[in-house]
Amino acid sequence: MVPFAGYSMPVQYPAGLMAEHQHTRSAAGLFDVSHMGQLRLVGPQAAAALESLIPVDVIDLPPGKQRYGLLLNDEGGIIDDLMFFNRGEDIFVIVNGACKVGDIAHIQQHIGDRCEVIAMPDMALLALQGPQAVTALARLAPGVEKLVFMTGGRFAVAGCDCFLTRSGYTGEDGFEISVPAVQAETLARALLAQPEVKPVGLGARNSLRLEAGLCLYGNDLDTRTTPVEASLNWAIQKVRRSGGARAGGFPGAAKVLGQLDEPKSLRRKRVGLVALERVPVREHTELQTPDGRRIGEVTSGLLGPTINKPVAMAYVEPACAALGTRLNAIVRGKAVPMEVAAMPFVPARYFRG
Repeated sequence: MVPFAGYSMPVQYPAGLMAEHQHTRSAAGLFDVSHMGQLRLVGPQAAAALESLIPVDVIDLPPGKQRYGLLLNDEGGIIDDLMFFNRGEDIFVIVNGACKVGDIAHIQQHIGDRCEVIAMPDMALLALQGPQAVTALARLAPGVEKLVFMTGGRFAVAGCDCFLTRSGYTGEDGFEISVPAVQAETLARALLAQPEVKPVGLGARNSLRLEAGLCLYGNDLDTRTTPVEASLNWAIQKVRRSGGARAGGFPGAAKVLGQLDEPKSLRRKRVGLVALERVPVREHTELQTPDGRRIGEVTSGLLGPTINKPVAMAYVEPACAALGTRLNAIVRGKAVPMEVAAMPFVPARYFRG
């Protein structure tokens, strides 16, 4: 157990990180992610209000659908990344645990006069991830198998009152389940009683998301990094871009849209890297060109258990961001050759129907 975001959380269970990682890729892993922040935005202006804080299309998101978003500061830096869901009666938002106090205060300050901002500290959050997650969960909640990626709904699961979405942060099919905290243990025990399911800790959650090419806030994203630098252009819909029907109107819009319109203005860009030697390359490792010029830094890195190769994310000068570019990571004074590679490192297996 380790302290994390004010909580005591398991790094791994007795089976160990590698076994937990592989089990999630082959069957179903259960994660307790109750440290995440949950909140509701309520009122007829809730969607428009949230859209004023993020460079994402909220207004046109249909009921029953979920989307990824980015909370930005006035310089276009990322305060946090989040998920939001249109439940019809409200906009349900999930933010990162280490950021939730600041996020909720920021949202309340900026749009609290346009909608109700209701924190949900009495709710827990469990994530069931892996190719057999749907088999295990459907046994307890028939009908969940009809959901597709980034949709959700209310279900009774083992007698617990749940709101769940078919999503997650591992690159696998799976579900995130919001449940009253008083029912969380009942739900967890019911899920762990399924033959496909085993508990998984923070260590494997990190290795799974990195293989899936997914950012970790605080490592790969921060308040000095814009969505375009982070290669998250895909998260900004056309309607919010230059020439779109609702272009701009979010914090840092001039900078973010300027970078989208003029990619040459970027000073750095997030890329994936694969080491050409079997040497794990960790965060904060310096990156150099073959002739020794510093051009970036690793933000996340480890030995990918699924592909059995060292993989990493890093920010590098745009001129060094093309696929196949050779770089050196300086590990304990030794140059470890790396190559810019496409992400995800392990293909996503989301269920899209």
